[in-house]
Order: sequence, then structure tokens, then C-alpha cells
Amino acid sequence: CPFGPGPGEERPGGGWATIVPGARLWSAAHRPSGGGPEAAGRASGVSRGEPDAFGDQATYAVPTRPSTGVRYTRGMISYDAGAASYDLLSGRWSRLYVPTLLAEAGLAPGHRVLDVATGTGEAATLAGSRVGTTGRVIGIDVSAPMLRIAAAKVAKQPVSLVLMDGQTLAFRDESFDAVVCQLGLMFLPDPATALREWMRVLRGGARLAVCVWAAPEHVPLFGILMDELSRYFPDQRAVLYQPSALADGDTLERLLAGAGLKAIRLTRETRAHRFTSFEEYWQPFEAGGGRHGQLFLRLPCAARQAVREDVRKRMAPFLVHGELEMQGDVLFGSGHR
Repeated sequence: CPFGPGPGEERPGGGWATIVPGARLWSAAHRPSGGGPEAAGRASGVSRGEPDAFGDQATYAVPTRPSTGVRYTRGMISYDAGAASYDLLSGRWSRLYVPTLLAEAGLAPGHRVLDVATGTGEAATLAGSRVGTTGRVIGIDVSAPMLRIAAAKVAKQPVSLVLMDGQTLAFRDESFDAVVCQLGLMFLPDPATALREWMRVLRGGARLAVCVWAAPEHVPLFGILMDELSRYFPDQRAVLYQPSALADGDTLERLLAGAGLKAIRLTRETRAHRFTSFEEYWQPFEAGGGRHGQLFLRLPCAARQAVREDVRKRMAPFLVHGELEMQGDVLFGSGHR
């Protein structure tokens, strides 16, 4: 059980790293000299009738070591470290719920859409196809490695990617026709502050929609591993169970109402997904993917083997002809300004 650099961690270095041609990826706090979007303050936001604040250049840049001052880490967890394996597990599940999220947000051609905590860009990519060439999607995240993965997905879409704190937006008031957040609100240090910011940049009458995981027992994808790891990391329970921090509908509704959202609608959705084997499911954790994978890799070799076998045994009810078939529940919350 060798230990190595955390998956997805960036090599030490400074300066600017160019992104694949066609990607739109900028730091909201720092930009290279000689031009680029003025995204450092609210005066640089996106608003109807003005040029896109993030430009039309073919190749954008982000710092190899972003110095925005925002490092969303909790305990031992780094969002950057799980980027490389995100789409192997969480990403393949999260995309199942994106169509409903965008429907709740009422996206239409020509809309300007903000996708907060865009991660590897699943919601932003589909949103780009919904708003068309007359619209624009701005996907923001605090993880540059996540955004680099997203860049390849959105290269042919009307999507810009920006390194930005979802709790302190560099956009003007009433800049967007819709704001969405796919499975990200519960990970923000202060969800209430974030929601107030999102409402600030939302136009009057426009819609906001969020999606959060249900309780762990309704998401065996990670719920079983949560339980097993909590035996070894009792001091990290808040980190382990954070994906379900907003699983209670009343809590989510109070947050949305407290931010000023009107005509709030809460719905629940269950989707099924299949892995070809337990090994396919487990591989991202072995690679240190996500908060659970990062904690898993910190265990001694014998403990890792014990966790793996315990999870395998508890996964037995989901095995059908050697394949792993699971369901996962989420809650959607939406309304208008």
C-alpha cells in the first residue's frame, strides 16, 4: 500500500499555465498581464447588452498555484486532490440529476446562467446546449484542477470557466437569468452567505435551483463507506458526512427562504446506476478520489484492506450477476427572486 502524491495535486511551480485551446478559464482574482477579462471586482460582471466579461480568446490561463486566498479544505480534505478521479465515481452519478436541475431553473435560449461549484463541468456543459449561441454560461469553482477537466468538456459550448469563490461573486447585481448549483451547496463553508450572493446576482423574477444529496442511507454510493471510515476517523465525522449535510428538506427550505427565494419548490429524485463490478466502483477510492478516498489512503495497509472487505460485504445486496446496481436520492430546491 504505497503512499504517493495526492491524486490530482499540482506540481510546485508558479506563473501561468495555459489551458487547452478553446477553453474559457480565468482567475477572478488574478489574470495575466496584457489583457483578459476584468473579473476582479463587481464592476466586471456579466449583464445583458454588454460584451461577455470573459472575452472570446482561444486560449485562457489560470495560475498553476492559484493565490486567490480561497482554499476550501476541511480537516485533511482538499478539493483539488480528488479532481483526477472525480468523474470515475461522483461525476458519473451527478450527471444523472442535471436535466432536472436545469428544468427547475427554467433555462431557455439566450439566458445568462451562473453555475456555482461547477466542478468538472457536467451541469455547465448541458446548460450551454440549452442556452445556445445567444446565451452564456459562467461556471465557477475554487478548484483549478477541476476546472481544467471541465475545460475539455465545454470547449465547443458557450461556456466560460472562472476560478472564483461561490460566496463572494465578482459580478454585478442582477447579472443572470438563472443560477444553479449541482451537488455543491452543502460543501460551502457558509451556505446562507452563498445563497444571498447568488440571489444578489439574479435578475428579478429569475430562478435559482440547487441539488443536494439525500441522507446516507439513501445514497449507498458513499453512505456505506462513510460508516466504515467513521470508525477509523471519529474526529472527521463532519467531513465524512458533509455530502448529506442538507439532506433534511426543512433545513434546505429554511436556507432558501432566508436568502429571499420565493415560491420555493422541493422535490426528490431517485436515479439508478450500474457498475460492471465492485472493483470498478472501488477503484476511484483506491486512487484517493473525493473526501472519502483521501481519508481512505491515510489508513495503514491492513486497515484499508479491512475497510474494502467490509464495504464489499455490505454491498452484497446490490450485486446482480456480478454487476453493482445502486440507487441514489437527491433533493432539489428551487424558486424565484
